[in-house]
Amino acid sequence: MTATGVWADVVGQPAVVAELQAAVASPSAMTHAWLFTGPPGSGRSVAARAFAAALQCPNGGDGTCHECRTVLAGSHADVHRIVPEGLSISAAEVRAIVGTAARAPSRGRWQIVLVEDADRMTEAASNAVLKTLEEPPARAVILLCAPSLHPDDVSVTIRSRCRVVPLRTPTIEAVTEVLVRRDGIDPALASWAAAAAAGHVGRARHLARDESARLARKAVLDIPLSLVSLAACLNAADDLVGTAKEETDKAVAEVDVPETEAVKASLGMGARGPGVAAASRGAGQLKELEKRQKSRATRIGRDSLDRALVDLAAMYRDALVVSAASAASAELTVPLAHPDRRADAVELARRIGADGALRRIDAVLAARTALEQNVKPQIAVEALTVALRLPA
Repeated sequence: MTATGVWADVVGQPAVVAELQAAVASPSAMTHAWLFTGPPGSGRSVAARAFAAALQCPNGGDGTCHECRTVLAGSHADVHRIVPEGLSISAAEVRAIVGTAARAPSRGRWQIVLVEDADRMTEAASNAVLKTLEEPPARAVILLCAPSLHPDDVSVTIRSRCRVVPLRTPTIEAVTEVLVRRDGIDPALASWAAAAAAGHVGRARHLARDESARLARKAVLDIPLSLVSLAACLNAADDLVGTAKEETDKAVAEVDVPETEAVKASLGMGARGPGVAAASRGAGQLKELEKRQKSRATRIGRDSLDRALVDLAAMYRDALVVSAASAASAELTVPLAHPDRRADAVELARRIGADGALRRIDAVLAARTALEQNVKPQIAVEALTVALRLPA
């Protein structure tokens, strides 16, 4: 049965929807802290937002009332979202929001704090959340979203005080259905995008709608069979880093410039007379804005590179699957991550074998770790492409 109301966007998670609906309907099933976990693309933040809307809705999340619409639009007075734009979520950001949880709801049934990507909280920010979880206000609900229950993603103490809602990657069929039904995408294109995105709803929609995204994916998946020389390896690294920089520059042009101009205007910069003194006092605000923008730009670049690395790892995983099936003289029964590039996976398997595929997957994972540890992208990616070089 297709979910309706605010639950319509929670793709391929019937058990999760049923659990959350039960909590909305029955006070005895409700608790003050929830932890939504699941891999990227599983829709953990979408489920959390739907839950927040249903909690405020007098009809349990019909999706049509003022409460539902404002929660989903991010403008409800009693639902406060923390969405990291930069590398981390600071304690100051968390304290500014969780302080509101102690107030009585202004119009809704609850004061709700929703922390998306809670795994990006600093230690001090986690402690601020933990304090609220240990002494929860009567009408407050804390919703946290993280990739997993691993201590690197969420501390054991926070996890122990939350009701865990595990989400899984939606099936390709479920993603295809929602792209066709909700977004009006051609069924054939929707099916391809869902498979190419490995069930990641957001990326599938992006691939289906944006030809440049499809071309970027193709360029990444062309890399493994192109690495026939050192020069080819260095060129591939330049292309990967350059694409990430282009994406970052585009985001900066679209967001940072108008954001900076708006702050300058609010401070009266460029004005004469009394406004000059106010503008000079606002220099600290501009510096803080520049710091946030730099962090956001770094995150955009990392995310772009990480998407490319995930696609590369999946390509070598496909080669490993093909190699294993060939060694066992068996039919290929495990679905490929990139089914439209099956011929490339077969050729890779022939040239590097199972051991070579495993080593290259490890190299991609090591590169992702290096980037998270602030190794310069050019250095990390060049080291990776050299490690991925095809045997002579």
